[in-house]
Amino acid sequence: MAEKTRTTAVVTEAQLLQQELYSQKVESVISHRYPETPKACVVTYGCQQNVADSEKIKGMLARMGYEFTDKRDEAKLVIFNTCAVREHAEDRVFGNVGRLKTYKQKNPDVIIALCGCMMQQEHIAERIRKSFPYVDLVFGTHVIHRLPELLFRALTGRKRVFEIPDMDGAIAEGLPIRRDSDKKAWLPIMYGCNNFCSYCIVPYVRGRERSRTAEAVVDEFTRLVNDGYKEITLLGQNVNSYGKDLIPQVSFAELLRTLNGIDGDFRIRFMTSHPKDCTRELIETMASCDKVAQHLHLPFQSGSNRILKAMNRHYTRESYMELINYARELMGDELSITSDIIVGFPGETYEDFKETLSLVEEVKATSLFTFIYSPRKGTPAAELDDPVSHDEKTKWFKELTDLQEKISASQMALHAGKTFKCYVYGKGKLGDNYIAARNDGNLIIEFEGDESLIGTFQKLKVIEPLTFVMRGELVKE
Repeated sequence: MAEKTRTTAVVTEAQLLQQELYSQKVESVISHRYPETPKACVVTYGCQQNVADSEKIKGMLARMGYEFTDKRDEAKLVIFNTCAVREHAEDRVFGNVGRLKTYKQKNPDVIIALCGCMMQQEHIAERIRKSFPYVDLVFGTHVIHRLPELLFRALTGRKRVFEIPDMDGAIAEGLPIRRDSDKKAWLPIMYGCNNFCSYCIVPYVRGRERSRTAEAVVDEFTRLVNDGYKEITLLGQNVNSYGKDLIPQVSFAELLRTLNGIDGDFRIRFMTSHPKDCTRELIETMASCDKVAQHLHLPFQSGSNRILKAMNRHYTRESYMELINYARELMGDELSITSDIIVGFPGETYEDFKETLSLVEEVKATSLFTFIYSPRKGTPAAELDDPVSHDEKTKWFKELTDLQEKISASQMALHAGKTFKCYVYGKGKLGDNYIAARNDGNLIIEFEGDESLIGTFQKLKVIEPLTFVMRGELVKE
């Protein structure tokens, strides 16, 4: 009997083979259905995990014979990969799907599909069923690997296809991937979340935590390095919980040390970390591993212990600051801290909010991702009284962003005159001749240079720190 290596389900080789057969069937169908090679348009909303899922979707579509376009009015297949974290993202999806109605009427052979976190919610799927009859295919987060089968049914059947099983999902290895970049890669190491923060829909739409084996992660990571990828970001709803469902267990810090030991010139990033599971071992690993970026994205959400308890976050502002102080003790000013904050959680008072402001001043993050609370149907927080008006929350929000703008500028100023090894990732915004790079701490440095440098590591000297970006110059060896 094979040694057990995990407690979560995996997609079997037989199931993957079945999907490969469906891929061949789809390829045959579309070759007869369309006079030219059909194009697919995959539109992604939300987090990096959704981006990684879309890369798998595009990989499977390429294997089925599709080409790709960013223009929806050129596509014979339009797929919206949706996000359920905030209401604004949902509204954008509904608006964009609504605008496809006329296109579908003029082109009845077009397939319109919706997938992702929104679709895993029963009330959303039901709204699509009733109000958007021209949507052909709807599938949830747990059946992405079955796209060939589902698309075949949508192409050949007379009924619309809705596939939204209520399950925790399974690990599917070996899916084809069509990456958006040839130098920067997203690498999911786990899926799902066990935390059930009272405001968050993610555990309900992504399922419980399940980790890929260390062997599978190391194998994919090694292939990426050998293929020339320079920045590889490890993804999970809570990477600090990686490996708890594996037998034997493997900690996230152990995984980082293993990846850091692989030969090659690359940088490892990761997101997202949960403060309740962030360990000293992880911080020590970051400090000691030369290829692991010294950037810690550690959302604290609120500075009020009362609100943190209501959010079901399982830490205090004091324990959070212990982690930050220990990380700064080991990594100094080279460490970049970023975080998430929710403004106006139900029941939050201005006094609670002022505690968040005081924590912001104490943390001195290089940047913050700030949001006004958005109720999510099905979460405990959505049932709480919320007496503070949106206008009042908007005032609080501005107070927070004004404060952080000053802190960001002061944090940037610490780096004046310093030289960093940076990954050059794209065109800049400071001028026509500028290109943009990120240093180890995920800070943006723009400099005048040739676009041929994109996708390489370069040494840059900071000559002018600004608020959210720094102007630099290329240091020639």
